[in-house]
Amino acid sequence: MYIIKDVENLRKKIKYFKIINKKIGLVPTMGNLHNGHIQLILLSKKYADIVIVSIFINPMQFNNLLDLKNYPRTFERDYTILKNNNVDILFFPDIHEMYPNGIKNQTFVQVPKLSDIVEGQSRPGHFKGVTTIITKLFNIIQPDFSFFGEKDYQQLLIIQTLVKELNYAIKIISLPIVRSKNGLALSSRNNNLNSQEIKIAPYLYEIIERTSEKIIQEGNINIIENVINESKILLLKKGFSIDIFNIYKYKTLDIPDKKTQKMIILASVWLGNTRLIDNKKIFFS
Repeated sequence: MYIIKDVENLRKKIKYFKIINKKIGLVPTMGNLHNGHIQLILLSKKYADIVIVSIFINPMQFNNLLDLKNYPRTFERDYTILKNNNVDILFFPDIHEMYPNGIKNQTFVQVPKLSDIVEGQSRPGHFKGVTTIITKLFNIIQPDFSFFGEKDYQQLLIIQTLVKELNYAIKIISLPIVRSKNGLALSSRNNNLNSQEIKIAPYLYEIIERTSEKIIQEGNINIIENVINESKILLLKKGFSIDIFNIYKYKTLDIPDKKTQKMIILASVWLGNTRLIDNKKIFFS
């Protein structure tokens, strides 16, 4: 596995792979890798000849400096995981390589509307940071495929829109949420949960499933408001603080109407000092 820290050397390596007609897959990460990342890597191997994993803790997408400071940095462990899974290139730039003129002077890319609603309201500027760094990675690497998890569903929608509207010749491939045995969606932030919170955290998905089942059983969306309110009460009783818990149109994240057939439950909650996100699709036939 090659470890490359600068853009120029990465481009030289990619140019060689392009000359010999190798398909390139990119798995962008911020490190602190878990089984969800491993599954993305394994998926990428089904599509690409050369798998590149990037590790860059992107300060532009943090609207909380303390959150940025506390984000886990586990390079040695991440390196071992990537090597054991036969990743071809680890791109590991520092902040000066990605933002040579500083974040405040950086040209940015932003997807309108989708970046400003739902989680975008709770985390102003977050998605601007995501789309800017993803655009930079796409421009540097020019992958044929890029792989993202469906846990960050709004982020996935935004990146799909970015690729379509900026005419990138990149296929975005998503991976369904990878969960632990107790149902908790895998996330790097789960490491911040204490022993008591680890016991409580799986109730988030349990309540999401309950919400979905009640709406599907009724066969219509007329009861959504009541079911959502009941679920929020359950979450509060379990010890969660609620940022987002609602149902949206599957592709636009608008509020559903009576004609809506495809919806998604989006949840962003706090458990102690840890923010957990999850989701579940609801499709009416």
